[in-house]
Amino acid sequence: MRMKLNKPIQLLAISVASLAAAAFLSACATLTVDFVYVTCAKAAGPNNYGEVNVFEINSQSGRMRQIPTSPFFSGGRNPVADAVSADQGTLYVVNRDDNTIVQFTIGTDGKIYPQNTVNTPGIFPIAVGTSNSFLFVADTYQPLPACSPASPCSGSVAVFPILTAEAAGALKPAQPANTLGAAVNNTAIGANYWPLTLPGGAAADVFVPTAINVANAGAYVYVAGYDSNTNLGYVFGFAPGSDGTLSALPGSPVQVGTHPSGITSDSSGSYLYVTDASQNAAYGFQIAAGALTPLSGSPYATGSQPSAIVLDATAKYAIIANTQDSNVTVYSVSAGNLSKLGTYTTGTQPVAIGIDPSLNQYIFTANFLGNTVSGFQLNLSDGSLLNSQLSPSASNPNPTAVAAITHNGDKK
Repeated sequence: MRMKLNKPIQLLAISVASLAAAAFLSACATLTVDFVYVTCAKAAGPNNYGEVNVFEINSQSGRMRQIPTSPFFSGGRNPVADAVSADQGTLYVVNRDDNTIVQFTIGTDGKIYPQNTVNTPGIFPIAVGTSNSFLFVADTYQPLPACSPASPCSGSVAVFPILTAEAAGALKPAQPANTLGAAVNNTAIGANYWPLTLPGGAAADVFVPTAINVANAGAYVYVAGYDSNTNLGYVFGFAPGSDGTLSALPGSPVQVGTHPSGITSDSSGSYLYVTDASQNAAYGFQIAAGALTPLSGSPYATGSQPSAIVLDATAKYAIIANTQDSNVTVYSVSAGNLSKLGTYTTGTQPVAIGIDPSLNQYIFTANFLGNTVSGFQLNLSDGSLLNSQLSPSASNPNPTAVAAITHNGDKK
């Protein structure tokens, strides 16, 4: 038998239910600690564009869940890298097959809105990094008529100014903050890129960039890669000027392993780490005035085919994604040196790794063949990892890169 309510009681019940629902939604909103942006390379839509999945991270369980309306088109084909502006208001997505960088404004709800597209100076951009004032992109080949996949040449790096709100607003038509200006000119060659050529190298020596890192709040930029002829790895180091022009750092390039795959530095800019996919190792360096000095315990053993590395904000732990083993390894960090703590299973073939910028607590990996994103909670006391709730989370096919912002954090 269904009980009948008089109208005042019905209204009261509806009001209470509405308040409860509002409180629930409000609580859910505040439990979102970060938004994570995952580029996925498999083509979708009429233009064969890649996609960007947007996940929200729950602050209590670490659960990663795609926001409503996700995924978003990447604005180009085969997105392979992404980065966020210093104020966390803009996402830059690198589309390799179109030689483009697409600028997205990030909404307060984590959604992204395409604003502008710029072409990279070189061919096949592969990696990107940002500072407060500049965006740095590594291209697989220099923009020379003779360069192509059939006739490869060494790569290059380009620098784009990131315009302030005032400077972008003064453009005609006005543009949003963090719009990219024209690529900085390299007066030494009269072009808007810096070649990554090996000093004294033979004509057959082709340097293939694989990763880029912006260290010490933009004071230094490091590009890792390998010589496809000799199978030796290198790291090029640059010091950006106030106008974005690049100057080679002392001792650059430094020989590192055989096939560098990932690169990162600690938040203080004191240490640099490079993973090597062929050697199953990670190399550590101390940074002094930009110059790199190998650490006493380097190199450090990793799993099979390490692809990416991240440090927590306190530089107490380093986490490396091992592509072939489909896992991550956690290391403690002491005076820069790494000591292995434990290994944890991810989805199939992790190729990128990140850590939440809000709590410095949640780790996530993009699993290329698993079509998933794995999530872990980092115990800051002992470095152990705990699987986040319902991890791994489904993504669109072939996730390639990850970037994250704080929910309602530094955006202006």
